[in-house]
Amino acid sequence: MTVANNANAVQYALKKIPTPFKRVVVTDSTIVAQYAHQLYGDDLLIYESMWLLLLDRKNTIVGHVKLSQGGVSGTTFDVKLAAKYAVESLASSCILIHNHPSNEKEPSPNDKKITKRTKRALDLLDIQLLDHVILTEDSYYSFCDEGQI
Repeated sequence: MTVANNANAVQYALKKIPTPFKRVVVTDSTIVAQYAHQLYGDDLLIYESMWLLLLDRKNTIVGHVKLSQGGVSGTTFDVKLAAKYAVESLASSCILIHNHPSNEKEPSPNDKKITKRTKRALDLLDIQLLDHVILTEDSYYSFCDEGQI
């Protein structure tokens, strides 16, 4: 690809930038929910947002990223962003997390659609989607626990 104007050139690089955070081994959905509550803090009941946990081959969380933030009843999610961060971090697996400010833990039809689309996309990249957890104030729904993944 030729770039006519060098002022518009973009350089892409793969590099490891260590950032301090507690490395947690994921053994079940309870651990994911506890970790996610720390990510959300006071925002849990204010607006809906989507996070991605990035894991290595030993199911240790090696990173997390907020993929989207919306309003009180929904957020826009782009599966390309999940794939981008998973590939850039060389993750072996990922876990989607989003909250329902309404405190209703059951997944919507759109939640189910997003999960299937994300799983298909990550499968093509040999990255496993281990779970999609919907977080509420005092509970959660795990697609894995419910046999939906």
